[in-house]
Amino acid sequence: VFRKVENLDPPYAIIGITADVESYPLYYDAMNEKGLCIAGLNFAGYADYKKYDADKVNITPFELIPWLLGQFSSVREVKKNIQKLNLVNINFSEQLPLSPLHWLVADKQESIVIESVKEGLKIYDNPVGVLTNNPNFDYQLFNLNNYRALSNSTPQNSFSEKVDLDSYSRGMGGLGLPGDLSSMSRFVRAAFTKLNSLPMQTESGSVSQFFHILGSVEQQKGLCEVTDGKYEYTIYSSCCDMDKGVYYYRTYDNSQINSVNLNHEHLDTTELISYPLRSEAQYYAVN
Repeated sequence: VFRKVENLDPPYAIIGITADVESYPLYYDAMNEKGLCIAGLNFAGYADYKKYDADKVNITPFELIPWLLGQFSSVREVKKNIQKLNLVNINFSEQLPLSPLHWLVADKQESIVIESVKEGLKIYDNPVGVLTNNPNFDYQLFNLNNYRALSNSTPQNSFSEKVDLDSYSRGMGGLGLPGDLSSMSRFVRAAFTKLNSLPMQTESGSVSQFFHILGSVEQQKGLCEVTDGKYEYTIYSSCCDMDKGVYYYRTYDNSQINSVNLNHEHLDTTELISYPLRSEAQYYAVN
């Protein structure tokens, strides 16, 4: 049920991680039966939601994922149909105000970023296929220019012909790759890791590789204090098989990769089907 637009009839089936509030799925990230995926990420201080505009398509931010995934099958369709989108400033409830977000939308061919800022709705092509948090995506992308000398190969000595410098260690092509937890540094590190990682030839290999890529930017408890005694950390990581409709995830305390197959459910049901996160640590005993 949408607040300001008509319901989709029938919508595409969707699978993802949600907060289930009064049987309403508040999605963090999700994929539909056509293989279109969306993730919402924190964008505090930059996200700016608007007043209702009768000349536009008014969607609340918490409705954006089900509204897009419920009717579009590709990024191309999304780009074609959101030019009049207005992310309207309507809270889910008095107890649940809107979260400041921006969104990564992806299919097998391409990805885009959607941001609602003071200047209006911004839609960016995303050539690197990653997204973190602040600042605006166009600035994050421009910032990659500062790291154009990074390489996965052993660097040549370009310091000076007058000084004989030795490549004394493997991995020196990555000198200068930021390792801190700021969102700009994580964007650079995620982009470099993703774009230089090798594609795997099997489904299991691809899933494993994907979680290793995400591991390059995950945050551990205790490293990023946000308020007194409270820390930001990676609660869960996830990836999607766009061909088979399989959603994979692991949690902070359970590093085993779990999977849920969208196509094992009845796709035309109107009921919300939910499974609890398997967040307890699991171990495989070998003796």
